[in-house]
Amino acid sequence: MPVVSYATGTLQQYSACIYIGSTYGEPLPAAFLTDVYAGTTNVIWIYDNIWQLTSSQPQFAVRYGFMPSVFDASPVATVTYKSQSLKRYSANAGRHHELLHHRSPPRRCLPSACARDNTMFPWAVRSGNLTYIGEIPFAYMSEGDRYLILCDLLFDALTPTTATQHRALVRLEDIHPLSDPTALLQAAEWLFSNGIPFSFHITARYLDPNGYYTGGVPQDVPLHTQPLMIAAIRTMQVLGGVMIHHGYTHQYSNIANPYTAVTGDDCEFYRITSSSAGVLTYVGPLPPDTDSSWAQGRFDSYAAELTASGLTMPGISTFPAYSASVPDYQAAVRTFAARAERTLYFPGVLTNRTIDYTRPAGQYVPYSVQDVYGSKVLPDTLGGIDPTVYFNIPPRLPADIVADAQRTLVIRDGVASFFYNPEDPLSYLQQTVQGLQDLGYRFVSPLDV
Repeated sequence: MPVVSYATGTLQQYSACIYIGSTYGEPLPAAFLTDVYAGTTNVIWIYDNIWQLTSSQPQFAVRYGFMPSVFDASPVATVTYKSQSLKRYSANAGRHHELLHHRSPPRRCLPSACARDNTMFPWAVRSGNLTYIGEIPFAYMSEGDRYLILCDLLFDALTPTTATQHRALVRLEDIHPLSDPTALLQAAEWLFSNGIPFSFHITARYLDPNGYYTGGVPQDVPLHTQPLMIAAIRTMQVLGGVMIHHGYTHQYSNIANPYTAVTGDDCEFYRITSSSAGVLTYVGPLPPDTDSSWAQGRFDSYAAELTASGLTMPGISTFPAYSASVPDYQAAVRTFAARAERTLYFPGVLTNRTIDYTRPAGQYVPYSVQDVYGSKVLPDTLGGIDPTVYFNIPPRLPADIVADAQRTLVIRDGVASFFYNPEDPLSYLQQTVQGLQDLGYRFVSPLDV
């Protein structure tokens, strides 16, 4: 709801409200300010325009015990919460509030931000029905980021009696018809023998239309022609592995999208380009993707290939490269029970207006949610193990995964989710699983989150 549409008494109809002050100086309706101050509804106020609330209520400082002061744009690299140091992108020089505290009623100081000169100041404050956060934590978020603090603070406003538990998910990534079945079974058997539930991605058709990896000789290998791979998939299912759809071809046509046009390297459901420096541009929907029928056709081709291989369509999907258009996400709702991924969201989705594909926003969630596309989305918090530099993407090793899993512990009911490519050494998988278990995480099936 745009805040300018607020009507008196609306807050009293709900258990909680989140106001995102993303527009500096936006006039707020007096009715909204009055109802927030009434204190009958939990309110999380993010960033700007808090001064309109404080100036409209002369007793604000006495009642809540704090006042917003000046904007502070000093570099802040970490935010401390629950004894964990959460990351904050160092190039994020966005303003944040410095808060001045009074000694009036009890209040709860929550996370503290650390500036480069080691100055500490509150990143968020809670008092009574009001939680105030001094910046918009969706900007520049990454694994182990201070965004996770907001994810935990939501529990206090929405479900404060939530019990603490720390679960974990692991999946085997980017499996296609030419994957090594021996490596797959080695990973799956190790997980099973150690009591670790797991999932695995399957792409149904391998394409290298330009012969990028074969000296110019094109390749087209559907799954049903690979009996050893089919046998490996069935064995993984016997071992408890949950299959996840991961694209029909995991690439698009014979053009780089953005890298090689080869299965597993490229995006299938969205146009992405890469500059010579490796900078990615999310262009928009692919030419044939004008409505949800195109994506549905890809899903149907996937299902047909699985049928030809003696397999059945999985109930969970992950869009290749975590990228798709709005019609694609809408088609996925009709085809799959859930998506396991990070997701792109676009202006226009919430307001039912024309979609603005020039401003995509990516977001991951640390627990299962139902998103604005109407789909259940499973957590994807830690990214994947990758020991190599790939098109200027830096390596990510088990120690990096485990360090961000430790930061993710700040969420009282959060899930640490990572993926592993069976082409990499098995020791990487073993180190990461053991590291998460040492932190107290319990591995579960994606069907149980």
